[in-house]
Amino acid sequence: MCGIVGYTGDQQAAPILLAGLEKLEYRGYDSAGLAVRDGERVPEVVKAKGRLRALAEKTDNGRAMRGNCGIGHTRWATHGEPSENNAHPHCTDDRSVVAVHNGIIENYQEIREKLIKNGYTFYSDTDTEVAVKLIDHYYKKYNEGPLDAMARAMMRIRGTYALAVMFKDYPEEIFVARQDNPMIIGVGEGESFIASDVPPLLPYTRKVYYIGNQELGRLHKGEVTFYNIDQEEIQKELVTIEWDAEAAEKGGYEHFMIKEIHEQPRAVRDTLNSVIRDGHIDLTEAGLSDDVIRSLKRIYIVACGSAYHAGVAAQYVIEDLARIPVRVELASEFRYRNPILEENSLVIIISQSGETADSLAALRLAKSQGVPTMAIVNVVGSTIAREADHIFYTLAGPEIAVATTKAYSTQLVAGYLLGVQFAHVRGTITEEKYEELLAALQELPDQIAKLLEDDKERIQWFAAKYANAKDVFFIGRGIDYAVSMEGSLKLKEISYIHSEAYAAGELKHGTISLIEDGILVVSILTQEALYEKMISNMVEVKCRGAYLMGLTTAGNYNIEDTVDFAVYIPKTDEHFTPSLAVVPLQLLGYYVSVSKGLDVDKPRNLAKSVTVE
Repeated sequence: MCGIVGYTGDQQAAPILLAGLEKLEYRGYDSAGLAVRDGERVPEVVKAKGRLRALAEKTDNGRAMRGNCGIGHTRWATHGEPSENNAHPHCTDDRSVVAVHNGIIENYQEIREKLIKNGYTFYSDTDTEVAVKLIDHYYKKYNEGPLDAMARAMMRIRGTYALAVMFKDYPEEIFVARQDNPMIIGVGEGESFIASDVPPLLPYTRKVYYIGNQELGRLHKGEVTFYNIDQEEIQKELVTIEWDAEAAEKGGYEHFMIKEIHEQPRAVRDTLNSVIRDGHIDLTEAGLSDDVIRSLKRIYIVACGSAYHAGVAAQYVIEDLARIPVRVELASEFRYRNPILEENSLVIIISQSGETADSLAALRLAKSQGVPTMAIVNVVGSTIAREADHIFYTLAGPEIAVATTKAYSTQLVAGYLLGVQFAHVRGTITEEKYEELLAALQELPDQIAKLLEDDKERIQWFAAKYANAKDVFFIGRGIDYAVSMEGSLKLKEISYIHSEAYAAGELKHGTISLIEDGILVVSILTQEALYEKMISNMVEVKCRGAYLMGLTTAGNYNIEDTVDFAVYIPKTDEHFTPSLAVVPLQLLGYYVSVSKGLDVDKPRNLAKSVTVE
């Protein structure tokens, strides 16, 4: 949520900042603003409510703001309503300190009252304005410079933040600070950049630094110096980003979401190839030795949203193949129930961004109890990746659409790979079965590609037919229930249609009372042992008036005796069917949203990276 960009160099800053903010639109926002300064002059601040085009119009696409040093921001309201007044950047009355901020300052009200007693007034309802004026207070009181003022403010503030600050007395410089909110520093020839994520940096540089918690940075043209909170200079590793700029562009597709749906074969193949070598799964880069795997008595998978659904699927695979008890936890609930974590356990945190606040808190709780942690993340150098004991990188590449598709698919594959390798090491499957499972895994990319080629037009027709639905139910049993959860989320988050996912056997325990004439029920049935039971559940809802969509494996053509619309996926090992079954459901959600004329890539009220609780 929210996005920060910054630039200092020899080029005009405003157009670069606007272009960077466009690449952060997926994070969700309701207003935007720029602050640009021209040499010794006081920064010019321009803000606008609504989409970035409003800010672009006010600044003539940035050409009306002269200066080669600036910061920009897209805001998603937390304190104060969406408005131009509450939009960032925020500044002191004389604009001697100007800043943008991502995160939440928990004790802002307490700080605000203290500052009022010291003569400060406030024009907005935001916690960010409080941070700006607290920095100004320390800057003027102690007269020790920007780093001292910001370090003092950091010690006073409770909460999360990524701060980018310009000081009137330090032209062509930007000062930054971070606590539990993403911030990446890019460097090029004679210019430096700030961004909340990688895509804004790719047109200019692939050389980046990741600033850590409770650290500060000072940006000059092409030069960055880092400090700890005691203002002692520290060294940071310069990292090369492997993503290319084209990977973050639409490439001829109407929306990022449909582009990313079509990128799933490549993303899944890359993730598989990253650990399958010479016919075996190699987890040495993740730091998981065979001795550690053999010693495991329990696994906890902790995640939010779609990553949680990937974790539920992984639970079925790991328990069935490796016979290790697995508990899947919602990260937002995990630490608040004071969990009991057993010895010889492993806590697996799944996060696309590697910055999810609830998941990061769960990771730190596990580490505080001495339990080893493993991160399944998509972003190299993200906070969760840096803090976990073991890392499994998914290779989805940059995912821009808010509704995840290819990152979710790579998380599924990561779960499969862990389950298969854990089973192999622990001797719960034969060598022959191990080879069969590896072969099935390596067929998945081509099978996904075939699904996309064969089913897209049929799904598009069906989506248009049900674009005006008010309620939809997704049902499944076993691992199909995990798929139904993700299918339901995809539909509701981008089409705004109310949908629910249920374990099919639970229908008769209350939910079936909601079934009425014409209501759409999407049934997933890919597990042979549960096929007849699912058919029974489907008949239960059909005789009460439901319109049935059935999603099953090729060969189960007798399903057409029961359903009104059938979709078939290629045959694969039943542990891996989620990777195929989810594709038609992603397409269904996408085409329903398109049929309704909605903003597919930027659904209302949602953000790509949820970095606050």
